[in-house]
Amino acid sequence: MSDMARVCVQVLSQYVESQSSPDEDRYVFAYTITIRNPGRTRVQLRSRYWLITNGNGRETEVQGDGVVGEQPFIEPGGEYQYTSGAILETPMGTMQGHYVMIDEEGSAFNVDIPVFRLAVQTHIH
Repeated sequence: MSDMARVCVQVLSQYVESQSSPDEDRYVFAYTITIRNPGRTRVQLRSRYWLITNGNGRETEVQGDGVVGEQPFIEPGGEYQYTSGAILETPMGTMQGHYVMIDEEGSAFNVDIPVFRLAVQTHIH
């Protein structure tokens, strides 16, 4: 089994009412991501790519080195967790993307981040 299939990503998102201003079309969401490495070799998260889509279908792409200012190594059997945020102009939207990881041989591989919803609780049906 390749390293790609072994790294798994879990996401929890929540609406941050205290930082949002619906009157100004500003909806703030926090998301906590847990990256698990059940493999037998250490991997490093080098960069990220996000596609953020708001409720009107407007897409924003975000890419950069690492996450929250770090390029963490994730040991075999270990995990790395961080919390970040996104601001939308609509009360609902989605995020998806991938991480670029490096294995111990220095080979890069992508780990997909499955699409997840950003939604103000009152707007979920």
